Amino acid sequence: MSLRGRAIAYLVILHALFAAVAVYLFLDNAYWLIAVEVVFTASLVVGLRLSREMYRHLALTTEGLRLIREHEFTSRFLPVGQPEIDELIGIYNTMVDHLRTERVRVAEQHQFLSRVLQVSPSGIVILDFDGRVSSLNPAAERLLDTTASVAVGRPLDTLGSPLADALGSLAPGDARLVGMLGARRVKCHHGTFVDRGFQRSFLLIEELTEELRQFERAAYEKLIRVMSHEVNNTVAASNSLLHSSLSYAGDLEAGNRHDFEQAITIVIERTEQLGSFMRRFADVFRLPPPMTRPCDLLPVLQGISRLLAANENARRIEWRWEIDQPSFPVDVDRGQIEQALLNILKNSVEAIDGEGTVTVRLTASGSRTTLTIDDTGPGITAEAQSNLFTPFFSTKPHGQGIGLTLVQEILTAHGFDYGIERTPHGTTRFTVVMDGDRPQTAAKLTASTTGPAIW
Repeated sequence: MSLRGRAIAYLVILHALFAAVAVYLFLDNAYWLIAVEVVFTASLVVGLRLSREMYRHLALTTEGLRLIREHEFTSRFLPVGQPEIDELIGIYNTMVDHLRTERVRVAEQHQFLSRVLQVSPSGIVILDFDGRVSSLNPAAERLLDTTASVAVGRPLDTLGSPLADALGSLAPGDARLVGMLGARRVKCHHGTFVDRGFQRSFLLIEELTEELRQFERAAYEKLIRVMSHEVNNTVAASNSLLHSSLSYAGDLEAGNRHDFEQAITIVIERTEQLGSFMRRFADVFRLPPPMTRPCDLLPVLQGISRLLAANENARRIEWRWEIDQPSFPVDVDRGQIEQALLNILKNSVEAIDGEGTVTVRLTASGSRTTLTIDDTGPGITAEAQSNLFTPFFSTKPHGQGIGLTLVQEILTAHGFDYGIERTPHGTTRFTVVMDGDRPQTAAKLTASTTGPAIW
């Protein structure tokens, strides 16, 4: 029974006893009955007033509990003139003021953090207590190639992305540099935070492609500049001495003259090749800005394929063309783009090393032209894929590691997207997306240019 019910029951029982006494006195003395009735009436009136006053103040407590339960912290109570109740009201008003201030502060921080996450260039993925994705920002959607509606509620390893797999394998507190399609590099970090007393995880994805590319470029450019300077100085001086020595061949006996001339000539040729080798490295980092003009990509590719098909090691390679329109005009520096495509197709031919197929696929959609080159070679490993665009890295036994570096410099200068991947069939695919709507770093051609330089 509630407190109010017990109080009413008490008053009823008490006044029932008064009534019984009144009946008894009425039988004995009528005057005593009148006195008891007066006392009985006065007591009842006072008891009801006190009860009503008490429960009116208790109703404030009930209303306060309801407001707290409903998280309604904007209402405050006014003093009622009773010291004990006024003290309780003062404590309640102070408490809800603090709760309201804290809720506003948390809401403002949450709004600020939400806006920061929305515009942050770094991807952030937050996991729930079971390791499933609970939220991710737009940058993470872009890097993971997915959307929040698809990823939320799923473990990372079910998203079907190499980057998601790498993130899922990170232990709390670990950081790792992960290679993505093409020359892209991202730094991944697995952090933790406490939520309601339990540990939760978040994953930070920061793309470092351009920073690393500029750092590597600066480092290798300085190294090559020093090496080229020293080698060219040595080669020039050595060749001068060797040519001078060769002029003395006539002073030798006829039996020794041929061997002397042959030995000196071989040394001269090797030093000249060494100088040419160093100049090729230096030229990769001295490319001029592309001077672009409209160019049909199809004849360029067909000309390169005829050039490569004439090689002895490419006689058994079949060239397959998948073309959806007769021409593919794009704004490019013809000399530079031909050099890049030559390196790409040459790598495909050398990867097959025998009988196989090179498939050239050209598609156009609006201002976007997409070129894909597939070869049926042995494919590339995951380790090789993440290092292909690193200067001096090569999977060939005698490779110099500058071909794809040159391709990267040319395509990046044109503002094109590109990448190398291993297809589900085990073949290798090089993709170049030439978007005419994207601002390029190239300058428009105002005069004629020379043809491509074939290395």
